[in-house]
Amino acid sequence: MKLGSVPNTLPSSFFVSSLFFKFPISLPLSHPQIPSSGRNSLVFRLQSIDHRIEPIPSNLMASEKEFQELNRNLYPQIEPYSTGLLKVSDLHTIYWEQSGNPSGHPVVFIHGGPGGGTSPSNRRFFDPDFYRIVLFDQRGAGKSTPHACLEQNTTWDLIDDIEKLREHLEIPEWQVFGGSWGSTLSLAYSQSHPDKVTGMILRGIFLLRKKEIDWFYEGGAAAIYPDAWEPFRDLIPESERGCFVDAYKKRLNSNDIETQYAAARAWTKWEMMTAHLLPNEDNIKKGDDDYFSLAFARIENHYFVNKGFFTSDSFLLDNIDKIRHINTTIVQGRYDVCCPMMSAWDLHKAWPEADFRVVPDAGHSANEPGIAAELVAANEKLKNIIKDKGE
Repeated sequence: MKLGSVPNTLPSSFFVSSLFFKFPISLPLSHPQIPSSGRNSLVFRLQSIDHRIEPIPSNLMASEKEFQELNRNLYPQIEPYSTGLLKVSDLHTIYWEQSGNPSGHPVVFIHGGPGGGTSPSNRRFFDPDFYRIVLFDQRGAGKSTPHACLEQNTTWDLIDDIEKLREHLEIPEWQVFGGSWGSTLSLAYSQSHPDKVTGMILRGIFLLRKKEIDWFYEGGAAAIYPDAWEPFRDLIPESERGCFVDAYKKRLNSNDIETQYAAARAWTKWEMMTAHLLPNEDNIKKGDDDYFSLAFARIENHYFVNKGFFTSDSFLLDNIDKIRHINTTIVQGRYDVCCPMMSAWDLHKAWPEADFRVVPDAGHSANEPGIAAELVAANEKLKNIIKDKGE
């Protein structure tokens, strides 16, 4: 077997699988057929799955070895030590909670959707002995009220809410962690308040550009999931299929609650059926929960119709210079259908300083084993950096 060399132009922070095997393989790092020095020499990072190996430039062997030695297992389930409701406007009140170490390094978990809300499992990405873990439900989502409300619900409202929560909890600055829409809001918040962010971990990158919305909601992803797409498509009459996002807006905002529920179930099931590389029945069942689906579908659709309330299609990429200095890890599933890798790649090209990690056997969900492992390791990496600084 002949192994190709790593191109000289490979970014130092980019790790991605390039070789796949249908049989178990195990190579020592000092394999005799591989040169131990030179610009293009290779070492191997062996993953937990024995059919996959990933070549790495030899000058990165030390740093990558350190990364691989980090804990990659989810932490045990824990309960919050404090919870509360914060009134952020005359209309909206948001739910928040804290868990882990009350004196630890603060980290805020920014959930997806928008409209998805938080869940107890979100706490497990963080070392509870080190981190002060803050979760909150965005406007209209989860335990926040009023439920599924679209009034006074924009990206900029949510950014203000994050700041109000930080001030309410008397946190000077914090680490930011977000995936999917959570990556969108994490980027927008950090670009608005870069001095309040100590580090970032982003997963399943979503930049809320027209081509991303069109891919998932106007038929692109249907080429991969035609069976899941048909129920989503068939709820809409052929005469209205020129724009599914607009057609669903009409139904999700209908005066008839049953019409809203039917549209919300179809919208939510489409996303839940495509969020994992392998089908996840528990996730798909969320589409049958009218309470969850209504907030999830209505709020998502509201943001997508309004283009994320950004002033341009490339807003987040255009403002990377504001956060370029922030220590950041980007984690992306290679086979993410909801937020395809083109967006993570575009972010990586605009921000090569960020550590970019592609999980070769994963889709979109943070709960997929390979993605969860990378997210935990990324938190561990930032934890060690903070410890080295003597916090």
